[in-house]
Formats: sequence, structure tokens, C-alpha cells
Amino acid sequence: MDHTKTPLFDTLLAHKKEDPVSFHVPGHKNGTIFSKRGMELYQGLLSIDATELTGLDDLHAPTGVIKEAQHLAADWFQADYSHFLVGGSTVGNLAMILATCSTGDKILVQRNCHKSVLHGLELAGAKPVFLAPEFDERVNRYTAPSFKLIKEAITKHPDSKALFVTYPDYFGMTYNLEKIITYTHERDIPVLIDEAHGVHFSLGKGFPDSALNAGADAVVQSAHKMAPAMTMASYLHVQSKYVSNQRITYYLNMVQSSSPSYPVMASLDLARHYLAGLTESDLDCVATSVNHFCSLIEGLDIGKVLRSEDPLKITVDVSESGLSSKQIAALFEENHIYPELTTDTQILFIHGLAPIKDWDQLTTRIDRIKSQLNNLVRHDTIEVIRVPQVDVQALDISYEDMKTLEIKQVNLLDSIERISAENIVPYPPGIPLVFKGERISQAHVDMIQYLLDKGISFQNIEINEKVHVFSDIKGE
Repeated sequence: MDHTKTPLFDTLLAHKKEDPVSFHVPGHKNGTIFSKRGMELYQGLLSIDATELTGLDDLHAPTGVIKEAQHLAADWFQADYSHFLVGGSTVGNLAMILATCSTGDKILVQRNCHKSVLHGLELAGAKPVFLAPEFDERVNRYTAPSFKLIKEAITKHPDSKALFVTYPDYFGMTYNLEKIITYTHERDIPVLIDEAHGVHFSLGKGFPDSALNAGADAVVQSAHKMAPAMTMASYLHVQSKYVSNQRITYYLNMVQSSSPSYPVMASLDLARHYLAGLTESDLDCVATSVNHFCSLIEGLDIGKVLRSEDPLKITVDVSESGLSSKQIAALFEENHIYPELTTDTQILFIHGLAPIKDWDQLTTRIDRIKSQLNNLVRHDTIEVIRVPQVDVQALDISYEDMKTLEIKQVNLLDSIERISAENIVPYPPGIPLVFKGERISQAHVDMIQYLLDKGISFQNIEINEKVHVFSDIKGE
């Protein structure tokens, strides 16, 4: 197929050039009605922020330019079907789970999954069996479940409707996914992949194999994370004899907005076009830029620079620097350099799919950071704390039973041995520490308190450190 084409974007542009008069939604009327404060910045984008007019197609029943754009995406990513998502990978994860699981069905799930996966499990009323990830001493992080553990879980739960894993992780770490998929398919179990951070793996050279190339049945990719697309723009790809694309489509119609954003959809058309247009020389220039950036960071002497299989993900482990990750990240932000993520001991930087343009500016700011670092008092090495995990674990109560129970708020210290009524999620990266329906342990509370003390934010723990538990269930 001709990947120089951008059918959806071109049609929106042609519509704009007609100087149309709007007697339809949206209310900004092609950008002619808007707050003066934001008019200059927004007007160009508003001119293509349309609705399902004749010729502009309909995401929920595409027959024209949206269908053509999705076919181009399927061809580029080597899928049977590709769906445009305007609600992020979140709606893709929901649709994949709803399409494969019904009430009471078992599904094997990587424990350190994104919170949207848990929401999908709850909506489906499924019975998740969680698989603990291994702790990788080389990077001081939990990564993914081992092949051995996945085999053990499938042996114990051969009636599972699907295996759901994350690939790559937030930090760009990958593993032998093809081996896992091959084994799982031999047991007639489909494999669903949250590949939110791997849309660019389709480029091949210099990047890991994509989940689709490894044989995954359904794959979600956040185009906006690693490719040049608008926030929330994502893809859902299907290639499976186990997972029905018709069911995927049905549930996408349910969980996606009935008024999808045309600029977001057009950015998916353009993101595929951008990826397809990158040459080997372009990628070599990106690699050179990444290496130069890493050398600048190494010159700060703030910790070990950890390189992953994805060269665009650059992590600095500061646990032995004598400084907190929050302190160091704050210096970067004071100098208008914004990392992607800060954990208790690490800082993640994400390089784009193009060389950095203004090295003089970046070097000046990093030199300023280096000078400021010299004025900070360094303390002892930070100890990395781990939460003990059960290799294969189910929830303590089912989602169905949770609906009948009352909820109350208690102090964090009083929650020990109670069943959590919420997913307790440090954010970013949005990976739950405690699941809704899981018994809260002393180790959980210690880790939550430790992260709070390190300045890590939680989406659902208030400043007064209270959590929600089911009121009439407590451990002995």
C-alpha cells in the first residue's frame, strides 16, 4: 500500500479549504467562535475539528476515509485489522478484555499491569489470576513474569480465557514474547498485549520486535506516547483465530466516545505516515542524538544511566547518589527540562523519534544543573524496598461480591488485613500497588508510606493518608 497517503487528514484539509459555513456541532463553528484568550493558539486546529459530515466518514461505522486510514495502519503494523482509538490505550484494554471474558471467566494477568486493565476486569466481572513479575537486579525494578511462571499458571488454570501481559514495560524493557505466545497458543489461549510504549517497534532496525510480529492476538499501542500523535491517539490491532474482531468492534463502540475527535484521528493517520517515512539514515541520526544525550546525563554524575532494549528510553538510577530522585528531577524542571517519570530511585527520560535540535540550549541548561548539584548536600545511599509477592494470586473476593459490600474510609495504618475497596496507584506510572479486592498487608502499608515519604504521588490516597476498605470484612 502507498504509505505516502494520509486520506483522513487530506479530506479534513480539503473540507477546510472549502471555507464551509457550519450549522452543525461542534459549537466553535470551525474555530470562528472561541475565547479570545485562546483563539490564536487553537484556531488552526479548530478548523479541522469537524463532525460526521458527508465525506468525513464515521469512526463507529467507517466506509470511507477513516476506513482507508485504518487499512493503511493495518498494513504498516502488519495486522489483520487496526482500529483508531480516541480515548487512549485505556479503551483498547477495556475492549480487549470485554471481548474475551465474561462474568466469572478466568484470565491470567501480569500483576504490574496498567490500572485500565483492572478496570476492564471489573467491568467484565472476570476472575483474574495475577502473575508476579521478576525483580531484575540489573535495573532495580520489577519487570515481567518469567516464562516458567506463565507455564506454571497455565498448567494450574488451563481454563483461562486469555493471557494479558505488558510489552515493553514503561522503561523500555522487553523479553522473549514470541516464546510465551507460542506456548500459550499451543494451549488454545489467546494473548492480549498492552504495547502502549511500543508503537515504534514497527520500525524494525534498532528496536525490539513488535508484539504483532511475535504473534499476539490483540495489541494496543499508544501512538501518542512514542510516535508524533496527539494525546489519547492510540491503535488497537487484531490478528487472531481466537479473538473476534467483530466483538472488539462492538465493545469499542460501547466504550469510545460517540463524538470522536477528528484532529486526534487525523493525527493517527499522520503518525503512521511519519513512521513509514523514516529512513535508515533518519534512524541513525536519532541513535546518534540519543547517545549524545546520554553522555550529557552521565556527565552530571548523579547515578548509573540504564539503557533498555528500546534506545529511546533512558533511565538514571540515583539510589547511590546521596540525593533523592525528587531533588534531582526538581532541578531539571527548574531549568525547563522535563523528565517523563520519577520513581523513588529512578528518573526516566524519553527521547523522541527525531534528533534533538538545539544542543546549545540543552547543554547550557544541563551545565547549570551540574553547578546547582554541587551545592546540594548528599546523604546516604537510598535503600531499594521491595514488596513480597505471591507468584500466582487471585483476589480475596470477587468483583461480583464487592458490589454488595459497604465501603468505609480508614487511616492507612488501620487498613492492615482489611480488603481494599480501591486500586491503590502510585502515578506515574499508573501501576497499582494494591488491587481492589486484595487484602492489604503490612508490607503494602510500609511501601505506601515509603513512597509518600519520597514524594511519590498517589491518585487515590489523600493528604491525610486514608484509604477505602470494605467495611464488613477483616482478617482474623
